[in-house]
Amino acid sequence: MKLKRLLAPLLIGVLALGIAGCGQSSNNDKEIRIGATAGPHAEVVEAVAKEAAKEGIKIKVVEFSDYITPNKALASGDLELDSYQHVPFLENFNKQNGTDLVPIGKTILMRMGLYSNKIHNPADIPDGAIVAVPNDPTNGGRGLALLAKAGLITLKDGVGFKATPADITANPKHLVIKELEAAQLPRSLDDVTVAAIPMNYVMSAGIDVAKQGIFLEPKDEPLAVMVLAVRAKDKDNETYKKIAAIYHSDAVKKFIADKFHGTIEPAE
Repeated sequence: MKLKRLLAPLLIGVLALGIAGCGQSSNNDKEIRIGATAGPHAEVVEAVAKEAAKEGIKIKVVEFSDYITPNKALASGDLELDSYQHVPFLENFNKQNGTDLVPIGKTILMRMGLYSNKIHNPADIPDGAIVAVPNDPTNGGRGLALLAKAGLITLKDGVGFKATPADITANPKHLVIKELEAAQLPRSLDDVTVAAIPMNYVMSAGIDVAKQGIFLEPKDEPLAVMVLAVRAKDKDNETYKKIAAIYHSDAVKKFIADKFHGTIEPAE
């Protein structure tokens, strides 16, 4: 009986350690859910997941068909990370929804560009050429800003991506700005000299960036740089930081180059 009384606390201690050990193992094996919009973003996350698995990190890719739900799911705790947006979009979402989501790393570049079937350099655009830009406010302003960066027009100071054709202050080549639905822009290339096309429509239309692209946004353009986002309280999580670093691994860079042929690029 005395022996049983002496052993009982020891057995309880061993049992407690076993339970704690199981809990720790479970935590290490936790599946990390990353939200991404269907298509290129999700495909890149899948490539990241394969590399992460080699480091013992389990990732589940959760696909979405819109741009709002992933951030809502992240904010509510249904995701650990999401990967599909640029910082201006993220900041606007936080402002509109009272959330506190932050970027912890750059993922890919999706640069708007000027495309043409007729010329190969912005300097070759003839006087009076027709230039197509998207007709929606965000992409339209971005397209005009791109024309300004290419040295083709000048815009009012401070208008940025909110620019409209009315904000053009100098147009030395007398370009005719034609506003079209973004989805129609690839098909317009035979009818216009140049079109400013968002990268997602370049991809869906099969446009060859190397052959038809004549000018792209700079690689540090905020609207072109996609980020990996987390809740602010998780921004220092070491595992999440490792995942952010994997986006810049040689294997993921190779996947992006082989899969997307220049339409999507690794962020620097």
